[in-house]
Amino acid sequence: MKRYISKLRDFNELVMFEHSIFSLPFIFIAMIVAADGWFGFWLLILGVFAAVSARNFAMGLNRYADRDIDALNPRTASRPNVDGRLDASSIMIFTVVNALVFVAVAYMINPLAFALSFPILGVLGSYSYFKRFSSLAHIVLGLSLGLAPIAGVVAVSAEITPWSVMLSLGVIFWVAGFDLLYSLQDMEFDKEKGLHSIPSMYGSEATLLLSSLFHILTIIFWALFVWVAELDFFAYLAVVLSAVMLGYEHYLVRKDFTKIDRAFFTVNGYLGVVFFFLIIFDKVLL
Repeated sequence: MKRYISKLRDFNELVMFEHSIFSLPFIFIAMIVAADGWFGFWLLILGVFAAVSARNFAMGLNRYADRDIDALNPRTASRPNVDGRLDASSIMIFTVVNALVFVAVAYMINPLAFALSFPILGVLGSYSYFKRFSSLAHIVLGLSLGLAPIAGVVAVSAEITPWSVMLSLGVIFWVAGFDLLYSLQDMEFDKEKGLHSIPSMYGSEATLLLSSLFHILTIIFWALFVWVAELDFFAYLAVVLSAVMLGYEHYLVRKDFTKIDRAFFTVNGYLGVVFFFLIIFDKVLL
């Protein structure tokens, strides 16, 4: 039993399950708005399984593909895919199983969700290889998480609405923006190993500027989402507080690059949760 518990912990560390906090709130925000309130326990269960399996697939494939790179980077050399705790075959089996779970869950949701599950897996999987030939990997990561609101509205109403596109675009630029900040940690390593990233190609100042521009676009698209979806006070408050938190994130990183982890995990984690609860207030109280 202890052995199996240890393996579960290794897989949890491999995919960093707690980082699901970045995508889950925006799936459920889309589902709440699409349903104009509570969307039911069945869709809640399917939504959680779809989100978690999709993310596990993406992270599993990323860790599998990056075994050679992670082994050379001091920041990642202790990950389970590198230090021998999980072998390549186990990681690939884990990845394939999660892909199958995602497709099966999509099939149970509705035909459109099932049809979209395959291109979604393609997008999620492409990120793992993009940084080997293009600095657009930051955008691809943003797109991977930005599909979450689209998936949410498809699950509820089997269509893609204009407001869900605005919400998704906001998520895309939000994630791409904070990934730019996170990648500053590996700027010198990426240069040395010939990996493509904005920091390694254009330097820290250009990266900080581009990240700021991306997060300005984030706030614009989220404001458009609230307007197009005809939401009320608490939804606009969510956008305002998001702008404040993103501003604080940039303040932390510009002040001290060693604060990147705090900016990446803490601030962005709170942002999604606060946005989610304020949308609930907007739909329940107004």
